[in-house]
Amino acid sequence: MSEQNLGWTPGVPIPENPLRWGKKFPKAAHEMLKNTQLRRNLKYATTTIRNKRNLRVAEMPDWQDLRDAASAIKHEVMSNLPKYLEQVERNVTARGGIVHWARDAKEANEIIHKIILAKGVDEVIKIKSMATQEVNLNEYLKERGIAAWETDLAELIVQLSEDMPSHIVVPAIHRNRAEVKAIFEKRMGEAGKNLTEDPRVLTMAAREHLRRKFLSSPVAVSGSNMIVAESGTVSIYESEGNGRMCLTLPDTLISLVGIEKIVPTYQDIEVFSQLLPRSATGERMNPYTSFWTGVTPGDGPQEFHLILMDNGRTNVLKDKIGRQALHCIRCGACMNVCPVYEHVGGHAYGSVYPGPIGAILTPQLLGAVDHKDPASQLPFASSLCGACFEACPVKIDIPSVLVDRRKQYQDANKGGIPGAWDLAMGASSKIMSSGKIFGAAGRSAKAGRLFAGKKGFIGHIPAPAASQWTTTRNLPAPPSQTYRDWYAQTHAADGALQPQGNLTSEGTCGHCGCGAKKPARPQKTMKEKQEGEK
Repeated sequence: MSEQNLGWTPGVPIPENPLRWGKKFPKAAHEMLKNTQLRRNLKYATTTIRNKRNLRVAEMPDWQDLRDAASAIKHEVMSNLPKYLEQVERNVTARGGIVHWARDAKEANEIIHKIILAKGVDEVIKIKSMATQEVNLNEYLKERGIAAWETDLAELIVQLSEDMPSHIVVPAIHRNRAEVKAIFEKRMGEAGKNLTEDPRVLTMAAREHLRRKFLSSPVAVSGSNMIVAESGTVSIYESEGNGRMCLTLPDTLISLVGIEKIVPTYQDIEVFSQLLPRSATGERMNPYTSFWTGVTPGDGPQEFHLILMDNGRTNVLKDKIGRQALHCIRCGACMNVCPVYEHVGGHAYGSVYPGPIGAILTPQLLGAVDHKDPASQLPFASSLCGACFEACPVKIDIPSVLVDRRKQYQDANKGGIPGAWDLAMGASSKIMSSGKIFGAAGRSAKAGRLFAGKKGFIGHIPAPAASQWTTTRNLPAPPSQTYRDWYAQTHAADGALQPQGNLTSEGTCGHCGCGAKKPARPQKTMKEKQEGEK
């Protein structure tokens, strides 16, 4: 089916490995930047969510205290993870649940497939789950004749368009109303007829389509936002009610959860229940927050399976700096403030975990450091502005992890024929290791003003200097005087400030804070005063 017949821009084909697909980030980002409609969709959506979040956060006088508490809770769990995992298994089992352990995506999919086969069904309903996206569960089941229906509206849009999600919380953030209408019309059968671009009309069509699935599917699959170790309680936070339907109507519930999604006590829920909705969607609380503990006779699913999945997480735990990524509560706040994500979208990252958190989590889960691996270069997909750290509700220092991952990448790819980057860094290290050479280089940089002219910036520098940089961005013109020259002119050898220096009201140096006092200014003669008046 051609793009013209579809009525929307085709998405990214479903990959074999959702953590590693597509091109390397620079090439993928270059292609995404050409999509003007994509950038409009992203700009509108991220700005809306960001503004809502800011309003809700401003209402919380203890917001920073909550962030500190959440960070401390996550640190405690990661420091004692084996103990809490065993506690979860004991309590879930004691309350009628069945606990499985999956070392990787293959084992997780095999366990789920085996449970579904035992029930003799050929379709299941699903709650939005990043864990199931991570293991490519839908495609795995489809290849074996089992249809897994997404019930979250955004996930349904992605599924019907045979696309990949581009955001942790809002998977279809790259689609607008017109595109959603076209997708529903082409892929939703009877429910997709006579539609408009009105959000209510589109939502009601999805409701009609899914209602039959809710009432007929005996098996549901979910993830979990957090598991309470002391009680074995599992939770889902959602905004549409589809999760509540999946958690109450089917006879069998299967929950696939990463081993890091644990809090020690029931009281800890209070902290995350305030942080998560405000950070994710700008709501004071999620409209639907569901908790279940094992199996309750006559109420909800009568068979509950909990699959605790590793899939690279214990390797992440070994990294003293990078292990912070396991604190993530999948709120997506870092994506909504990231200038890089806002311009290129989630597909450029080639992982179901895009944005700043994906740039540190994905390469760690995969152990990707080789330059041939697209995931290894994700830590470079950042300007290191720090906005992600400020927005993160559990205070993951994403910029520090990005820098550390960059170092690991460089260390792993040393040797061989040096490239342009290696040569540039080698030359820079020689210059920066010598004060005299660095000073001379600073003075010679003033020649760059010749390229700036009256514009005040340099539009292009011929090769081999900074041609690659200036082909895509402007470079500020260097100042007419270097800091070293200014310091030499304004400070005597003993540190005393010269008369031409900029002074504070107290008469001390206002440039560098050295505290040097202004020397006594000599009195002008009558002739000098007359010359000055002329």
